[in-house]
Amino acid sequence: MTTALAVAAPEALATPMRAAVRRQYGPPSVLSMGEQPRPAPAAGEVLVRVRAAGVTIGDHHMVTGTPYLIRLTPFGGLPGPKHAVPGALLAGVVDAVGAGVADLRPGDEVLGQAQHGAWAEYVVVNAQHVARKPSNLSFEEAAVVPWGATALQGLRDVARLQPGQRVLVNGAAGGVGLWTVQVAKALGAHVTAVCSTRSVELVRSLGADEVVDYTKEDFTRRGGQYDVMMDLVGNHPLSTCRTLLAPKAVYLPCFGGGGDFAGPMVRILGGVLTSLFSGKKVKTFVMAPNRADLETLRAMVESGKAKPVIERTSRLDEVVAVLDHVGAGHTRGQSVVRI
Repeated sequence: MTTALAVAAPEALATPMRAAVRRQYGPPSVLSMGEQPRPAPAAGEVLVRVRAAGVTIGDHHMVTGTPYLIRLTPFGGLPGPKHAVPGALLAGVVDAVGAGVADLRPGDEVLGQAQHGAWAEYVVVNAQHVARKPSNLSFEEAAVVPWGATALQGLRDVARLQPGQRVLVNGAAGGVGLWTVQVAKALGAHVTAVCSTRSVELVRSLGADEVVDYTKEDFTRRGGQYDVMMDLVGNHPLSTCRTLLAPKAVYLPCFGGGGDFAGPMVRILGGVLTSLFSGKKVKTFVMAPNRADLETLRAMVESGKAKPVIERTSRLDEVVAVLDHVGAGHTRGQSVVRI
């Protein structure tokens, strides 16, 4: 059963818009429907009328304020959140453009990534962080395409993946995992995907050459030499994962976590030692939104090399239930709210 948000009393705003608002860190229930002033684009920005927005594990971290280090980032804030309206991934229609924006105009259908504020009727976005919506996708489908940028940047730019190399994806059925499988195949790799029983056929249909059902088999005991391992779960010790890597291979830890930041930090420190004393590299990265990568993903989607997989689509006033689901883990694809 879906849990809907309570609607807060509207404030006297000149040009109000509906939004999911929070005033403090906490569980998803700190969100409520309210009204915010409609923003205006500054130079180099566009105002987008949001039609659909993604709900990610990153959003869960921003709402809960965990891991606690996230509160020290420019997107967090102390003692409370800096921004009232969460949400980053979106698709919609350009409503207005700021000074200096010549390649987008009102009426253009776009997808992209905002710094915050996507769970609202309107959001301001850096013009270089949006691209035109793929012609073969709905707004709901387009809103989840920016998920693929993490896979693209990790595999292409950080791991320097080459055609014919072998890639292992641990957590292949999650929001980023499904894009990782597809992007790796588009880049010419041989892909081994790890997921649960219910996702085996889905992952295989997206191009995985081999699929390991972790409920039946421990992938770390299969042996094999992988050139790249994208670890989206972090449920095995680094020392164990290292035995699966070929000489000069790259291990990419890219998993979320709760309030305890010690686990990922220990893994990163272990990775530094691995990189120092062997040819195997542990590399961390932060996805940087940009139009060029969104255009690359659009081309993949329009050519049929990749596609979004949406697990659930809900209304904006149901975002509490959606965020609870995402935060619990074991997602199968992406979650979207219609606005």
